[in-house]
Amino acid sequence: LRCQAAPRPRACHGWQVSMKSGSLSYILPCNRLPVQLMSQVRVYTSNGQKKDLGSEDTNGSARGETLHKAETGQDTTNAGQKQSSPKQPIQVKVKAVLKKREYGPKYTQNNFITGVRAINEFCLKSSDLDQLRKIKRRSPHDDTETFTVYLRSDVEAKSLEVWGSPEALARERKRRKEAEIKYRENLFRNQRLLWEYKEFFGNTKPRSSTAAMFFKGPGKVVMVAICINGLNFFFKLLAWVYTGSASMFSEAIHSLADTCNQALLALGISQSARTPDPSHPYGFTNMRYIASLISGVGIFMMGAGLSWYHGIIGLLHPHPVESLLWAYCILAGSLVSEGATLLVAINEIRRSARAKGLSFYQYVVQSRDPSTNVVLLEDAAAVLSVAVAATCMGLTSLTGNPYYDSVGSLGVGTLLGTVSAFLIYTNTEALLGRSIEPEQLQRLTELLESDAVVRAIHDVKATDMGMSKVRFKAEVDFDGRVVTRSYLEKQDIEQLLQEIQQVKTLEELEAFMLKHGENIIDTLGAEVDRLEKDLKQRNPDVRHVDLEIL
Repeated sequence: LRCQAAPRPRACHGWQVSMKSGSLSYILPCNRLPVQLMSQVRVYTSNGQKKDLGSEDTNGSARGETLHKAETGQDTTNAGQKQSSPKQPIQVKVKAVLKKREYGPKYTQNNFITGVRAINEFCLKSSDLDQLRKIKRRSPHDDTETFTVYLRSDVEAKSLEVWGSPEALARERKRRKEAEIKYRENLFRNQRLLWEYKEFFGNTKPRSSTAAMFFKGPGKVVMVAICINGLNFFFKLLAWVYTGSASMFSEAIHSLADTCNQALLALGISQSARTPDPSHPYGFTNMRYIASLISGVGIFMMGAGLSWYHGIIGLLHPHPVESLLWAYCILAGSLVSEGATLLVAINEIRRSARAKGLSFYQYVVQSRDPSTNVVLLEDAAAVLSVAVAATCMGLTSLTGNPYYDSVGSLGVGTLLGTVSAFLIYTNTEALLGRSIEPEQLQRLTELLESDAVVRAIHDVKATDMGMSKVRFKAEVDFDGRVVTRSYLEKQDIEQLLQEIQQVKTLEELEAFMLKHGENIIDTLGAEVDRLEKDLKQRNPDVRHVDLEIL
C-alpha cells in the first residue's frame, strides 16, 4: 500500500483508532485511507471484486480529504463541520509466480547416458537400445560433431524390464565384475607367455614408433652418448688399473656415471612415448623429467661422491703414480669422443631452440628438452674434467708430487656436483609445474578478450606440463546477449514470433522458456568449444584448455 503525497502538506488520517488487548497493541484503519491508483493492472479489491483500473486522475479532485490545522483544531473549509470523502477500496496488486519445483538431493531423471555406459552399467544389449528414444547431442570430442545419447530414466526402465528386479540386475553386475577380473588375470598370463615366446623364437614384429625415436632428435643424442661413454669407461678403467692415478679413477667413474645416467634417459624417452590411459589421462611426458632428475641425483652420488672420496684418500695416504703415458693417450681419445658427443647435443639444442623462437641459453635454463640438456651438461663437464685431470696429472709427472693428482680428483668431483645440482633444480621446477612466459600468456588472454562473446576473463592459469605442452585454464564471463543473438540468428524468427503469440497460459509459457533455454545453453557450450579450438589452432603448444563459465 502506498500513499501519494499531495502538492501541499496534508495530514493523512489513515490510522486513527488505537486499541490494546493484553500485551498486544494494534491500530484500526479508518474509512478514508488514500491509495495510489495504478494503471492497467489487475487487482483484488477489499470487497472481493476484481477489476481493471485505468490511469490515475492527475488532478486529485476525486479525493476529498479533511485537512486540520494544528493551531486552531478547526476545518479550513467549514469550521465546526467535517466533510466526509467517498470511501476508497483497498487495492492489492497480485503477482503471479511459478511454483518452485523440488528436485531433492539426487535427481537423474533428465540425465543423458551414452550407449556404451548403458550396455556396461545396466547389462543391456545393443538390440535393447534400439527400442529407446535416441537423442542427438553436441559431441565433446574434436573428431565428431554429434553423437547419440539416451535418457537415463529410459535405460533404467529398460534394464528393469529385461532383468525383472533391481536385485537380479545387481547379481548380474557382480557376475560380470568377477568375469572381468578373471579375464584380466588370464590376459596378464597370456602376455607373459607371449613375451617368453618372442624371446625364444625371436621377435619378428616390425619396428615400433618407440624404437624409431632413438634414430632422431633427443633419442639419437642419447644413444650416441651411451655408446661413446661406455667405450670411454672401459679404456679409462684399464688406464687406472695400469697407472693407479686418482684422477684417472675419477675419470673412469665419471664415464660410468654418464653411461648409467644416459641409459636411464633412454628409458625415460621410451616411457614418455606411451599413449595416455584412464589412470594417466594427460600422458607420460613427464617421465623424461623424472629420468633426468634421477640422473642428476645419480651423478651427485656416484660421480661426485666417489671422486671426492678418492681424492681425500689420496691426500691422506699419498702413493707414487706410475707412468702416465697411456693415461695421456686415453685422455686425448676421451677428449675427442666427448667433444664429438657435445657437438651433437649442441646442434640438436640449437635446432630445437630456433624452432621455438628461443635463445640457446633460454632453452637450456627452461629445460625444454631434459634428455638433451643432460647429455649437453654431462659432456661439457666431461670435456672440462678431462682438461682438469690432464693438467693435474701433468703437474704430478713434472714435480713428482702425488698431491696434485688428488686435487684433480677433487676438482672433477666438484664439477660433477655443480652439474648435478643444476639438473636437480631445473627438473624439479619443471615437475612442479611452471607458468609459461608472460608474453605467451598475454597472447592467449588477448585472443580470448578480443572475441565478441567474452566480456572478461579471470583467474588465468597457464602451466607448462613439459615437452612444450601447455595446459590453459581461465574463468570466463560470457555476454549472454551475444550468445542469445547467436542462437536467434539460427532460428526462423517468424515461426518464433508465432510461438510467442500462441502462449496464453503459465504452462505454455513454462514449456516455451524451457525449450529455448536449453537450446541457448547448448549454444553457450558450442561457443566454449569454438574458443578452445581457436586457442589450440593458433597456439600449437596448448594441448588442454579448461574454460569455466562465470
